[in-house]
Amino acid sequence: MRILRRLREQRGYTMLELLIAMAILGTIVGAITTLFIQASNAEFDMNRRFQAQQAARVAIDRMRREIHCASAITPTGASSSITVTLPAGCPTAGGVQTNITYDTSLVSAGRYKLRRNSVMLADYSTQQNAFSYTAPVTGVSLGKLTVTLPINTKPSDTGKQWKLVADIVLRNTSR
Repeated sequence: MRILRRLREQRGYTMLELLIAMAILGTIVGAITTLFIQASNAEFDMNRRFQAQQAARVAIDRMRREIHCASAITPTGASSSITVTLPAGCPTAGGVQTNITYDTSLVSAGRYKLRRNSVMLADYSTQQNAFSYTAPVTGVSLGKLTVTLPINTKPSDTGKQWKLVADIVLRNTSR
């Protein structure tokens, strides 16, 4: 009898208490998991945007070095493609007059990539006509190329757009 009385006095958790504790724990674990997934997605998106912006900066820097040395660019005005004429004395010309083509080609709807002689330099541009060339005016100004690269890895979200604009002067054109 004593044993039975002692067993009745021992208390444990009821099934309802266990279910409530598991529901609370499940809610907390679910919230933490959601938080980690959102943080991971945000980091991935940030890294992709950073890499696209860095590629655009490097591409413009490379273009600037070549175009400073260029003697001519065709066509004039706004366009999606330009041909740069490098004199033989330019470092990247290899000792002979060389023509280099820069263009923006369509990847998918609203997404373009910047290419140099069909080799990709930068991706995720949202503008096709990235080049605007102003021909030199004799006695007044040198030739000037304006390159506009709006970069956005998610074109549907305009709030994440980053714009790189560079004015590059052709030092070998005549005034």
